[in-house]
Amino acid sequence: MFGYRLKLEEELLERSKKCAEASGYSSLDEFLLHTIEKEVTRLLGPGEGGPETPEEVRKRLQGLGYIE
Repeated sequence: MFGYRLKLEEELLERSKKCAEASGYSSLDEFLLHTIEKEVTRLLGPGEGGPETPEEVRKRLQGLGYIE
């Protein structure tokens, strides 16, 4: 399923397990995957490319009907 393994220090692993359980994730893997996906999207923007330009955001919001 996964093509990459990640080693975590014991303290970070235990803290991550607590967060996953407290947040209601079904597994530590699900929590870590979701956390990484959120951070990648925050840094690069949605999709494969980099962050959206203001013009791209405006067009997308227009298409969704949020602005005219």
